Amino acid sequence: MPVPDTTTALERADERELRAFLHGLPAVDETGAAERAARLATRSIKTSAKAAAIDLAISMVDLTTLEGADTPGKVRAMCAKAVRPDPADPSAPGVAAVCVYPDLVDVAVRALRGTGVGVASVATAFPSGRAPLEAKLADTRAAVAAGAAEIDMVIDRGAFLSGDVLKVFEEITAVKQACGEAHLKVILETGELATLDNVRRASWLAMRAGADFIKTSTGKVSPAATLPVTLVMLEAVRDYRAATGRQVGVKPAGGIRTTKDAIKYLVLVNETAGPDWLSPRWFRLGASSVLNDLLMQRRKLSTGVYSGPDYFTLD
Repeated sequence: MPVPDTTTALERADERELRAFLHGLPAVDETGAAERAARLATRSIKTSAKAAAIDLAISMVDLTTLEGADTPGKVRAMCAKAVRPDPADPSAPGVAAVCVYPDLVDVAVRALRGTGVGVASVATAFPSGRAPLEAKLADTRAAVAAGAAEIDMVIDRGAFLSGDVLKVFEEITAVKQACGEAHLKVILETGELATLDNVRRASWLAMRAGADFIKTSTGKVSPAATLPVTLVMLEAVRDYRAATGRQVGVKPAGGIRTTKDAIKYLVLVNETAGPDWLSPRWFRLGASSVLNDLLMQRRKLSTGVYSGPDYFTLD
């Protein structure tokens, strides 16, 4: 016996409109995006600007630990590093935020109170996103109640890839509501989206649903952040602001390991979205491993001596 269709005409119309909008977006020239990203990656930064670029990159880092073996002690140590990354140089800026699992948010909040470093938490069945909506909302509310100022959610990639864009839209909208005053970063997990056209569609879908940031990856899937993917996402936030007046941030995460990598992303931001995005408020680096290299390069610029990787704490 056929299952009755209980979907209202309005809901069906919304789904049709959303699908038509997303598939009406201009196609991405994948070869052109790769060539432009590669060309921008060759831009050199003069020595006089490199120090400022390094400090800006440090201030954009979301220092992260998302392992099953995480402990309160590890989180407290990471928070201390977030506030003062170089113990020997108080002029080094602190990072943007510390990101942990929901059950460790209260530890990070207590350690960072009054420092200006934010507390972020992954939620919504990170990293798979495969859980009932009720569980995702409970996960989000628990993290916010514990004091998280930012929530990093993952979209249901299976729903997106099967064409159920309305489900993805409604889940993002519901999680955004559960965030209250906390900012919502929506992780697209671009390594599983297969094409840059899908990256563009997922970016616009997340923004229309209320995302404050769009983020490339969980860091658990390869490939994670890439320059062409981030280029497409930066174009999306630029065009979205032009169309709506609302500015949305971008966060590449995973695979960014060196100062050279970080500076390539800063150039990409400036040349694609524009200087308005060159701030921790609008651009983040989800790359804990890059922090030590940024600190080593910073020390070399100021002293002429390369400190070596064992000078700074490991994350």
